Amino acid sequence: MAEVRLGENESIDSALRRFKKKIQKAGILSEVKRRERYEKPSLRRKRKAEASRKRRY
Repeated sequence: MAEVRLGENESIDSALRRFKKKIQKAGILSEVKRRERYEKPSLRRKRKAEASRKRRY
């Protein structure tokens, strides 16, 4: 769980920026987007194979 504590005299904007960076680094947003809808295992394999093919060339 990502957590950010406000420092003394720290603005909410800067704390929010730090929180967003932590979330991004932890990969939470990408995980949420991936889980938004169900993906059949066959489609998941197909997507991974296609991504692998793209990385190879």
